[in-house]
Amino acid sequence: MHNVVGLTSNDLDLSSTYKQMLERVQSAMPAITHASENFHKSHSQYMGAMLDVTAITPIRRIKHILAEIDRTRMALEEAYIKQRKADIERRRIEARKATATEALDVEHAEVELLELDLQAGNVRSAIQGAVRKLSFFVTQYQSVMASLGKEQITEEDYEREEDRYHIMTAMKQALIAARARGGVIDEGNHIYLFDLGISGAQAQSEVVAYLQMEGELMQNGKAPTHEMTMAWLDACADKFAGCALRSAGARGYTLLDEQSLVTVKI
Repeated sequence: MHNVVGLTSNDLDLSSTYKQMLERVQSAMPAITHASENFHKSHSQYMGAMLDVTAITPIRRIKHILAEIDRTRMALEEAYIKQRKADIERRRIEARKATATEALDVEHAEVELLELDLQAGNVRSAIQGAVRKLSFFVTQYQSVMASLGKEQITEEDYEREEDRYHIMTAMKQALIAARARGGVIDEGNHIYLFDLGISGAQAQSEVVAYLQMEGELMQNGKAPTHEMTMAWLDACADKFAGCALRSAGARGYTLLDEQSLVTVKI
């Protein structure tokens, strides 16, 4: 009986008790190997969509999705090169084995071939998981683009959305921090708001008003929803739009330099 590494219980220097254990493990390995193919990826699709790519605005989500696609693509390319090198090494070892005259040289070549087989199996599993991950993020890219009603986006689209993204992110973080601090925004998020040109006092007032609204709902037996929070963040983005532009102008910056943008669609 062979296990996944090509060993039998007689190949190892084990007592009869351990040989029985190994044989039981070996008998279960085919089913275990098949089941493990479901998990040869770093994260589930759920984590990919809900916890890995968490940008609050759509074009920022596209940026993160494309980054995941790029990382996975590069990993696949590296795995492909590794696989090609292993194939070359296999042929080299097989040629050496075929011309070997010493029994030990033949045996050593066989061990090297076994090692390559094990490595190839692990690489194959990693490649399969990466392909599934890549397919998933391509689906997410197409889905977000469809929700935007776009086939392509430009660098200008990305730059123009940045104001909304940072306002919504800052207010999201401020709200979360305030929930744990009796309604008070923490220092770090006040710094973030300041750097965006947003009045910390006004942001604090918005957060307090939203928390009070939630509290009233709960007192009346109703539950606040995530959709409500997103609508509030959208309203904050509208309210504070232009703050960064004015702040940048006061510091002598040009917030959007159209001459430095890629004009072709990406």
